[in-house]
Amino acid sequence: MLFYEIIDSHPAAAPALICQDKMLTYGQVREEVTLWAAHLQSCGVRQGDKVGLFSKNCSEFVLAYLAIIKAGGVVVPFNFQLAAPEVAYIVQDAGMKVMVTRQKLELEAALREHGCGALKQLDFEELRQPAARPYEAVAMDENDNCTIIYTSGTTGQPKGAMLSHRNLLANAAGFTQRVLMYPEDKTLCVLPMYHCFAWTVSVTGPLLHGGSIIIQENYTLAEALRLIQRYQITQFAGVPTMIQMFEKGAEPQQLASLRFFICGGASLPQKLAKDFKKKFGKPVQEGYGLSEASPVCTVNPAAKIKVGSIGPQLPNVTVEIRDEADRKVPDGTVGELCARGDNVMLGYLNRPEETAVTLRGGWLHTGDLAYQDEEGYIFIVDRLKDMIITGGENVYPREVEEALYHHPAVQENSVVGVPDKLRGQAVCAYVVLKEGQEATKPQLRRFLMERLAGYKVPKYFFFCEQLPKNGTGKVLKTALREKAIEDLVNRQN
Repeated sequence: MLFYEIIDSHPAAAPALICQDKMLTYGQVREEVTLWAAHLQSCGVRQGDKVGLFSKNCSEFVLAYLAIIKAGGVVVPFNFQLAAPEVAYIVQDAGMKVMVTRQKLELEAALREHGCGALKQLDFEELRQPAARPYEAVAMDENDNCTIIYTSGTTGQPKGAMLSHRNLLANAAGFTQRVLMYPEDKTLCVLPMYHCFAWTVSVTGPLLHGGSIIIQENYTLAEALRLIQRYQITQFAGVPTMIQMFEKGAEPQQLASLRFFICGGASLPQKLAKDFKKKFGKPVQEGYGLSEASPVCTVNPAAKIKVGSIGPQLPNVTVEIRDEADRKVPDGTVGELCARGDNVMLGYLNRPEETAVTLRGGWLHTGDLAYQDEEGYIFIVDRLKDMIITGGENVYPREVEEALYHHPAVQENSVVGVPDKLRGQAVCAYVVLKEGQEATKPQLRRFLMERLAGYKVPKYFFFCEQLPKNGTGKVLKTALREKAIEDLVNRQN
């Protein structure tokens, strides 16, 4: 099956997309996608051409995504928060000549600086107009590249992960074998569609099974609760910040229609998972993925959830914990989480050397440290690059963060390593306090000394109003490390 064919077999009258309380049926979606694909072809899009897609969440995002692929193009979704120079970098790297936008962007100066040629922008309204010629079917293979997901670029320039039709469909199929979806299901899509977490879990999965997708452009708790109750939403996927907002601001009856909650994009604090289950009587099923894997590799099954775990591997994904010599390690031993399966990317665009390193030995090397228990459940320890070595001892920031979450005044926190002349690195914590709560650095230090070895307790504490995060709620550790170094310099002056 080709990716755009995912919508072809469902009843024409069945509701597919609902946005701002306006519905499109599967029949209407099919008609619009074919029209938009014909328009793209008439504007010069040919097989294999990279076509950008720049928009917030809306029904048109889905139509454009499918139409670009149906026209023979390779869709490149943009993070709509990017500045013009960042957009221009991706345009140049992908060799892009056409971009589909909700509203046309001012990019001329940035494109010139990157040495880009002309970029034709088409907005949604233009694609709704009659096409100059009818749609022409394009011969494609399921192993062809159909989308490129650019990584967040927290370390250097972003890389484009090339995903095939098979990658996307296999991942949605595997995920929905673990987390069952049905035609009568109604999914609330609040995660940004440009990210493959939302695209697989909140869009592709429901479309695969003929379900309805209720689209929220920007996440606010009040609007999410309104949509959940109006449409009797049955499934929700979000990041820990969203789960936290539900736990703090929603009542059990407001979430009564929901069958399951999926959480990913960042680590779910164990205390939050337990508090949520206690309040709502429903667990949060934490999973794990990365763009290079389309993205889901593991998720907790509803029948048996282990708090603190990202669950066992999906039915059609193989996950192993491997050592520095690329050998599988015994259960309970920490090593690098590696994966393989039909969901694993074709490679990085224009980066053969980095592709070879990341996919060496036939395994996707994630860069995450983890261990596996005897039942196959995976537990993330930390990012390999985030591990702190202080005085010769390894400190996993996540362990310190979990301990801090148990302090009654702590809303959020993140731990990073900073240079230290004596120890090599020192542990540094950034803390967001709950509204109306107070805590001092000595109090937090004493609290942690009762729970952690002394070398794991942060040497430095900084209080802040919010943590820097990307569009999926993941804390930007690189930005936080840079801020920590700057804050320490300011403290000394």
